[in-house]
Amino acid sequence: MKSIRDLDIDGKRVLIRVDFNVPYDDQQNITDDTRIRAVLPTIQYVLDHNAILIICSHMARPGGKVVPELSLLPVARRLGRIIKHNVSMAHDCVGPDIKKIVSAMNPCDIILLENLRFHPEEEQDDDAFAKELADLCDVYINDAFAVSHRANASVSAITRYAPVAAAGFLLIKELTYFSKAMSDPHRPLVAIVGGAKVSGKLEALENMINHVDKLIIGGAMANTFLKSLGIDMGNSKVELSLIDTAQNIIKKAKEKKIKLYLPVDTVVADRFDERAEIKVVPMQEIPADWMSLDIGPATSLLYSEALYNAKTIIWNGPMGVFEMDAFSRGTGAMVQSVANSYALTIVGGGDTDVAVHKAGESHRMTYISTGGGAFLTLMEGKMLPAVTALNEAAKNLGGRN
Repeated sequence: MKSIRDLDIDGKRVLIRVDFNVPYDDQQNITDDTRIRAVLPTIQYVLDHNAILIICSHMARPGGKVVPELSLLPVARRLGRIIKHNVSMAHDCVGPDIKKIVSAMNPCDIILLENLRFHPEEEQDDDAFAKELADLCDVYINDAFAVSHRANASVSAITRYAPVAAAGFLLIKELTYFSKAMSDPHRPLVAIVGGAKVSGKLEALENMINHVDKLIIGGAMANTFLKSLGIDMGNSKVELSLIDTAQNIIKKAKEKKIKLYLPVDTVVADRFDERAEIKVVPMQEIPADWMSLDIGPATSLLYSEALYNAKTIIWNGPMGVFEMDAFSRGTGAMVQSVANSYALTIVGGGDTDVAVHKAGESHRMTYISTGGGAFLTLMEGKMLPAVTALNEAAKNLGGRN
């Protein structure tokens, strides 16, 4: 895989695929521009080399149709303010008009193409659509880690048509940090895995068990593990079809002498509601019609002690329904424990990222990934389609030139 530093981009048309899928409020105001700021080093590098900059991204899930509320225009405005540079907004991302506009651009001009997902061909990894995008540039750069686990046209197929394809600084940074944590980590290596479903993170759990020294499980997914141990979980969310799978993971951890931690107490509620009646109980004492919605204080203390000697920590997924204040303390306590550790700390996943920022501790994490699904794919031990595509592009570079 080539890096942008390996290429001659002086004065050339550079197309950067980024992930500007940032949150909007009801008035289309951007509420968090972290993903925009994450790619600024790559954008600035292109401008420093007097190149023409074409930026493309998706926004949300318009289903292959034009949805005005999901236009990237607010992003163009915010980017322009951040870098103090005029950023033009295109009315589309492909077509004769766009090609004509790009052809008329001068060095250091910047244009942001409209939402790629307004075209169904983007998510279909369509070759013709990818070729249209590739025809806009001399150099293609992927700096969109957060969508690099998807075989989309602007991420995968485009590398077969762009004259040159390489990775941007953010993509390289994401891969480097994860590799550092997994390939040759300072030990003990601790993985914290939370969230709602075992099914969504099953492959990650099965892969991580081969690498970590300790595995901490929280969130609703812990319910399935606890149920597999014979604990009555009341009305809590449990994936009954994965009881045997949970038992096998526990068994495998024991065989490999991996220390596996599960909640010992929980915050329960009589219904899934912010205003519900709540109380803290040991795991064995969950009332029949109540549900577990957060880890309890004893569990928070246990997990904090488990992290005390960690040298590397990878965290994906909250400890409870942290969006509701009543059930946010467990995740908040985990944020503090990770922040207070002396370990290399890598945080991934949209919810986990939000929780860390909400607690005001983002500056104390070694690295916060911009991608949830892509981060999880790496935890599963799989190659990202985008990386595979860039590797192939590097192999074929000689033939194309």
